[in-house]
Amino acid sequence: MLVAYAALPWTGIMLLGFGAGRWYDAKYFTALQRRKAMIVTGFSVIAVFVLVRFVNMYGDPEPWEEERLGVYKLLSFLNTNKYPPSLLYACMTLGPALIALALIENVRNRFTAIMNIFGRVPFFYYLLHVYLIHLLCTIAYFAEGYAFADLFRLKMQFAFRPDENFGYSLGVVYLVWLLVVVLCYFPSRWYDKYKTTHKKWWLSYV
Repeated sequence: MLVAYAALPWTGIMLLGFGAGRWYDAKYFTALQRRKAMIVTGFSVIAVFVLVRFVNMYGDPEPWEEERLGVYKLLSFLNTNKYPPSLLYACMTLGPALIALALIENVRNRFTAIMNIFGRVPFFYYLLHVYLIHLLCTIAYFAEGYAFADLFRLKMQFAFRPDENFGYSLGVVYLVWLLVVVLCYFPSRWYDKYKTTHKKWWLSYV
């Protein structure tokens, strides 16, 4: 059995999200109290990240390299472990996310309407984009002339990457990322409408 994600940290992060939902319950928090709580918590979490990361002894399996200079030192400081997510990775992502949520809560425009669709069907979008990305990778793999015999040259969980040089420039990667988001938007919009017009128990989980 393959467990591709570390259950403990990701479950903890998800449970934090469920707990934070109390902020959106009008019985307990007004809109002003909610924004204040999110901003205070967000900056507090960022402060924890900076302090613990600066000590460089705990919170992430890879210490940052103090001897580096300039921007490389900053990049090393910010380079925390995502798989599995370390304490410091969670702090440096969840802190700014809470502040951003507080600041854009009342923003209403076409962009936020699109993002809200993804936000209402996050697991559906996640599953969809994973399979779409791997489908595009498979197409690119064979389009460049590789064969089945080239599979699993590298010891990694996902195939269709024959060597370390297989891939594209950062600019092309961004274009592919944008293409994936656009292609996922339309089925996500359909599923969002389906969820709002149907009452089935399993819809709350996808």
